[in-house]
Amino acid sequence: MKTARASFFGLGLAILTAACSSPMTGGPGTGGSGATGTAGTSGSCLASQMLCAGQCSDVSSDNNNCGSCGIPCAAGKTCQSGMCKCQSGLLDCNGSCVPSDATNCGSCGNACGANQVCSGTSCSSSCTGATPTACGTACCSTSQTCTNGACIDMGGGGTTGTGGTTGSGGSAGGTSGTTGKGGSTGTGGRGGAGGSAAGTGGSAGTGTGGSAAGTGGTTATAPKVITSANGAYWNTSGTIATSTGTATVTVNDGSALRAWEGFGGAFNELGWKDLMTLSQADRDNAMQMLFGTNGAHFGWGRIPIGASDYAINRYTEDETANDTALSNFSISQDMMYLIPYVNAAKAVNPNLKFWASPWTPPTWMKTFSGTVNGTSCANMGGSNFNGGCMNASASNLTTLANYFVKWIQAYKAQGIGIDYLAPQNEPNYSQGYPSCIWAPADYTKFTGQLGPALTSASLTTKVMLGTMSNGDSGSTSKDLMVVQAVMADATAKGVVNGNPMGLQWGMLDLAEGQSSGVTVPTSGVRVWATEHKCGNYPWITSAQAAKTAGNVPLPAIPAYVSSNAPNDQAYGVETWFYIRNAITYGQATAYNAWNMVLDAAGKGNDTVRSWDQDALLIVNAAKLTLTPAFYVFRHAAQFVHGGAASVVGTSGGDAIAFKNTDDGSVVAVMYNSGAANANYVVQIKGMKYQFSMPSNGWATVVVP
Repeated sequence: MKTARASFFGLGLAILTAACSSPMTGGPGTGGSGATGTAGTSGSCLASQMLCAGQCSDVSSDNNNCGSCGIPCAAGKTCQSGMCKCQSGLLDCNGSCVPSDATNCGSCGNACGANQVCSGTSCSSSCTGATPTACGTACCSTSQTCTNGACIDMGGGGTTGTGGTTGSGGSAGGTSGTTGKGGSTGTGGRGGAGGSAAGTGGSAGTGTGGSAAGTGGTTATAPKVITSANGAYWNTSGTIATSTGTATVTVNDGSALRAWEGFGGAFNELGWKDLMTLSQADRDNAMQMLFGTNGAHFGWGRIPIGASDYAINRYTEDETANDTALSNFSISQDMMYLIPYVNAAKAVNPNLKFWASPWTPPTWMKTFSGTVNGTSCANMGGSNFNGGCMNASASNLTTLANYFVKWIQAYKAQGIGIDYLAPQNEPNYSQGYPSCIWAPADYTKFTGQLGPALTSASLTTKVMLGTMSNGDSGSTSKDLMVVQAVMADATAKGVVNGNPMGLQWGMLDLAEGQSSGVTVPTSGVRVWATEHKCGNYPWITSAQAAKTAGNVPLPAIPAYVSSNAPNDQAYGVETWFYIRNAITYGQATAYNAWNMVLDAAGKGNDTVRSWDQDALLIVNAAKLTLTPAFYVFRHAAQFVHGGAASVVGTSGGDAIAFKNTDDGSVVAVMYNSGAANANYVVQIKGMKYQFSMPSNGWATVVVP
């Protein structure tokens, strides 16, 4: 980001699930009837309980606090021994409970052939022998019952109901609180033990798990060309033929430059709010365009931890001051917007992967006096969510690591796994939206602690060195100092080694070589472009011509428009430059859009500066519009199999190219800034192909 800018990261209807369906075949148990004890002046919960939001909860069986406070189980799962699990007999596939049937026979993605059924864990032509009962495309054993098309193990009791709340013990000489009574025993399922205090019985959902190749991209079966130009986006009717002419672009597909991990975008609350104003058909189309095989087919999603600058309101997951035990931790706000948004995307692309970052820690972990790296620690715009500096006391750093652990666990309980976690978004920008300044030494120390904390919690999430943005001052750039400190520290470097380094705005500019003589240390890490520049910059008051910085070509930049975000062809061209530069000059292995969806205004929650930001999809008056920038992303992403592809080099013209390592297909994406060319030639796999390239437009050519 520029020093003058603010960073921009930060429902089918949200369904807040109070309890999951019971894993039982018998009738529902009777609800608990215990009364809440009278609290004494001090005391604690029973040994088997945890104090969650002021009440004692048995986290081994509480569906709303499973394993720890504030971790609810997703619909279809129950809390069993402190873990959200599927009903016995069902499979947990991408976070959803699905039957073991012909689609997922014995394991996720193990599909049977046509007209076959799943018998035990193997595919068969019919249900015979020891598994005689047909149930949809599955065969139930004698110890199972067919419920809603799924074979469910018999013997499960009723779902645990909520017993009476345990009163707190009184202090010495005080009056003890009365212990609430537990719930009554539920009726046992056939052949099984009786349930504990019961909730309402219910069968497990039987949705079929989907599968997809790679984390994005679709495969062509013959050479094809798609072109776009102003007013004529995504034209699939063009013809492509072999040629003997001189190639404008040659793809060097014989050797890979580096692995390609994929394209993606950020989930923000305002985006989902805007999507919810659309008809179901238009909302479904929006999700297909972003995540479907016939759209951009994004393979990565960024999720904010707490409020971003495009959240509906300001919050963290625990704003109870000095709650070092995190007993008031809750993802209730996430359940309203972010999680439904993510789940809608997962329904389209079940292989979608996720990474996360906070815009601010809980405000009680910050200080608002003094300076860090020459930046004031005062809050911005009168809110302690905005600005301030991390108070890196030992207690705060330990608690913050635990806070991230709980957030990852809470999302995991919702069926959303987090591959990478960045400790802080833009750690050296204080803005009029959720933000926080970190001293390089404190960020380095915390990084060294965070990795072991994730490992100790048996989480597979890795720490990303990011997301770094403040790179506008060359060798003295403040986020560059953070990166240098981490990379020079053996402990912190060991945590991030082999993981992505998230760069954006000025820091990505430095990595591309736009500042002569300044380099970003990247040994042992992979460069991710973590935030696409959103265009329409308030500090650009008059149009800027195209230029070069170092050897890097930069786009023309229009003057700021203060009414609505332009979302026009000019921003489409800008978008091409940013993607091309990150891949060609910045050595990026992944590229992430910022806001995928916004309204026509494009404003966030910044209380200091108004900024109308561009996006990929626009919702205006309940109407969906695909922007030119979206089509540029689609040109680059749709046919590339993220996670199963390599970046390959090109020569001539203006192009980027990829080779899909799973099927050998090659994808070339080209931009033509000049006049239309009816005889444009690209050479791929040693063959030359000719097609008609539009003026000031793009073409994607795919050769199987």
